[in-house]
Amino acid sequence: GGWGFESLLPCSTHPRRTRVNRESKPLQRSSDAVADEAIARRAAAPAPSRRSAAASPGGVFAPVAQYLREVRQELAKVLWPRRSEVINYSTVVLTTLVLIALLIFGLNYLFARGVFWLYKS
Repeated sequence: GGWGFESLLPCSTHPRRTRVNRESKPLQRSSDAVADEAIARRAAAPAPSRRSAAASPGGVFAPVAQYLREVRQELAKVLWPRRSEVINYSTVVLTTLVLIALLIFGLNYLFARGVFWLYKS
């Protein structure tokens, strides 16, 4: 009864109070059914193998070999620059390095001269 007031509290978890439209109604499932399905899937799944690395084919070095194979596969996907691009990039980096080194040297020299001038006066 009452005035038809429905609670607007978000913590209401009563299944009858949740509003579902016609499209999502068939998709609505109880949490118990979802939990039962997860338990059934876990029971049907094969148990993981518990063999040691020494007993597996390839022995202890099998994971290392697998890692190196994967590294080689990934490096094959890399787009390597051409020789001319490497030369151009290296030239730009070295030129920038020399210019910045000269700039720092010049500023250091000027500041040192300024400090010596201040102490002489």
